[in-house]
Amino acid sequence: MVQVTPFLLVLSLALGAQSFSPRRCNLIGNWVNDLGSRMEILAVDGDGGFSGSYLTAVTASTNEIQKSPLQGSLQRKNQKGQPTFGFTVNWTFSDSITVFTGQCFLDKDGNEVLKTMWLLRSRVDDIEDDWKATRVGTNIFTRVRRQME
Repeated sequence: MVQVTPFLLVLSLALGAQSFSPRRCNLIGNWVNDLGSRMEILAVDGDGGFSGSYLTAVTASTNEIQKSPLQGSLQRKNQKGQPTFGFTVNWTFSDSITVFTGQCFLDKDGNEVLKTMWLLRSRVDDIEDDWKATRVGTNIFTRVRRQME
């Protein structure tokens, strides 16, 4: 019995030490933003590139909303577990494109949150309408456990 006690002490310290390791943000998975738009990031490659799809909940277009592809890049040099990233959504249902940039944060409860800013560029017929072709905004995304439909 005496020999088992040191083993149990070492085992409990090893298991307990894992709970002190910092949690890291992971972009892979399903996300929903404050407007109800949904995105899925499929994988992040070794260089930080990623792809996925985006289903917006809002549009200024009169066309039917469709799931659209996204391509992005994650800053791999960030060693603190809260990386910066950017991605582009090429809308399949309109003549516009949106670029997002942001950072993945862990909130005080340990939940992953994506804070983003975006620029949406719509096509206009001539240069005199250029002034109204770009919109800017922010979104906050939280992780969802179910898949995009």
